[in-house]
Amino acid sequence: MNWIDFKNIKEDVLQTKGFFHFSFWVMFYFFMVLIERGTYPTWFVLVDKLVDVSFFILIVYTNVLFLIPRYLQKENLIAYLLMLIMLVLIVTPILMLCYLILYSSNDAFSTQIIDNRTSIFLRCLLVGLTSTGWKVTSDWYQLQGEKRELESQNLQSELKFLKSQINPHFFFNTLNNLYALTLKKSDLAPEIVLRLSEMMRYMLYDSNEKVVALESEINYVINYIELEKLRQSSDFQINFDVEGAATGQKIAPLMFIPFLENSFKHGLDAQIKRGFVNIKMKLNEASVQLDIENSKPPTLPTHIKKPKKSGGIGLENVKRRLKLLYPDRHNLDIVDRPNSYKVLLNIQFT
Repeated sequence: MNWIDFKNIKEDVLQTKGFFHFSFWVMFYFFMVLIERGTYPTWFVLVDKLVDVSFFILIVYTNVLFLIPRYLQKENLIAYLLMLIMLVLIVTPILMLCYLILYSSNDAFSTQIIDNRTSIFLRCLLVGLTSTGWKVTSDWYQLQGEKRELESQNLQSELKFLKSQINPHFFFNTLNNLYALTLKKSDLAPEIVLRLSEMMRYMLYDSNEKVVALESEINYVINYIELEKLRQSSDFQINFDVEGAATGQKIAPLMFIPFLENSFKHGLDAQIKRGFVNIKMKLNEASVQLDIENSKPPTLPTHIKKPKKSGGIGLENVKRRLKLLYPDRHNLDIVDRPNSYKVLLNIQFT
């Protein structure tokens, strides 16, 4: 066996429950010896405390391994308490007998043991109840840890699912736009391909992280807006303004795009002669605020069919992501007016 194998075995042993329990009882034994040191001869104290610890171990593990699983964990409290008392009633005379044998050469000690039989019983009962408290508490903490781990796994699974829905939704729209321009043999197509490649790089690599640099997310937004500017008619007004600076803040990726998609889709509709989309971002060390306002037709023409229910998948998903990632650290207001639609989103970083 080489040194590396021995090291691994040593680490495994140190991490086992058996080693922890053994270490606890050894330390507990020497602690009791130190308390009684000087009162009686050393050999006497060592043997006396060894007897005490041995019976404490018997009570604790009988309680933890047998009584608690069989009675207490099955919510049979009365039966559990009766069985614990019965265990202590059985152990106490045996412990007293060991004391009497140990103190057989001293009549005064033997008489004191018999007189203190009630205190010996109560001491053993206290050890049993203490082990119950320890077991119940440790089981509760273990259950809470498993619950948190399960919730975290479920949360990550849900977030991955929601984000996987956002990505194809956006690129489906963008590729449709690119296809339309290539049919027209537009000179804008190469620039769209370049910006689209930058966005795909961001989504393939950076967006897989839990958080990304706010600056990267803003660059992604800028590329998206520039793509829209390239393909839209000059009759439409598109404004984008950033107030403040990104100075190392972190944010969950792809939080803004669904709102932008929605604003461009409805704000620059062919039914609107002078459509507009106004976007403003306010940045500071603690938060980011996104304000988007877009035009919309006053009434929906009767010959136009209502959009399919799946059309709002990106917007619904980002609302869900906000609740999961920033449950108490975001504010989303949506104002639906006759001629405009406004979104105000504020995300607190800390």
